[in-house]
Amino acid sequence: MTSQQSEPLRSYGGEAGDARVARRRTALMEATLDELAGPEPGSVTVRGICERARLTPRYFYESFAGTDELVGETYDAVIAEIAERALTAFAAGDDSLDKVTGAVTALVDVIESDPRKGRLMFADTLRSPVIIDKRAAAAQLFVRLTSESATQALGLEPGPEVTAAAHFQVGGLGRILASWNEGLLDVDRDQLIGVCVRMLLPEERA
Repeated sequence: MTSQQSEPLRSYGGEAGDARVARRRTALMEATLDELAGPEPGSVTVRGICERARLTPRYFYESFAGTDELVGETYDAVIAEIAERALTAFAAGDDSLDKVTGAVTALVDVIESDPRKGRLMFADTLRSPVIIDKRAAAAQLFVRLTSESATQALGLEPGPEVTAAAHFQVGGLGRILASWNEGLLDVDRDQLIGVCVRMLLPEERA
């Protein structure tokens, strides 16, 4: 939270003060996802987001210093969800195929259950400096996680070649998921997962 409370927030209507702030913060981030995932996404403004969330600017500024912070934290929350679910699924797998399939399935499940998150991650129409920077940082994060996963699951030695391969895989995976999320690929969910796994593990059969 950006602003600091000078004293504990009081309960109101049976809801604790901190819970009210968290609920309003979530509403603002959900409104931001709606705005950015729209057919013609425009600039995120305090007024527009507050209208979508049915909140006043006063409640906007209790959580965010401005729209750049709001957009950045909304993006970070989506990436954190995807990374956590994918890593959990990867860790639960019994072998390399099972691990990669689980991680890809977790990623697909996120964007299938909420296409707004897929658009936030991939849509070419979103060109704000905040999102561009966040996407670059997320790409580096997933390259690192992919490299570490390759050394763990496949027993590869870490090094420049593994990192280069991770860049290739992360970039290709992103384009496939972006196209599927936009309805440009005529494959169902299971076919999509199979294609992605074969791309990540070309020597395995998915």
